[in-house]
Amino acid sequence: MSNDPRAALQALVSAFEEHLVAASNRRSDDDPAVDGAYIAIADAFDAYEEALYDAYDEVTPLTVFAEEDDSDDDSDDDEDDEELLEDNEMLDEDLVDEEDYEDLDDTDGARSGR
Repeated sequence: MSNDPRAALQALVSAFEEHLVAASNRRSDDDPAVDGAYIAIADAFDAYEEALYDAYDEVTPLTVFAEEDDSDDDSDDDEDDEELLEDNEMLDEDLVDEEDYEDLDDTDGARSGR
């Protein structure tokens, strides 16, 4: 396989176009053409990301997530999400302290009477 980022990008764009065609012609919720196009996007993206890194030591801000089996227990989803974060990142819920905004609720009511 070529490690030319431009060729890999073109393959990724083609995979997106094929997915659009498959989605617009979907015959059922489990249409194998859509599933195949979905996988093709993930594979093409991985190839592009690798070629980009090899050529320019650069990556994209995107991540391909693998689908999980529906039979898995969903109770540990929050733990899994936190494991994906880097050490210096926080979840959105960690960024806001609702107590900081309690006083604002009282003053907003006075201003909204315009």
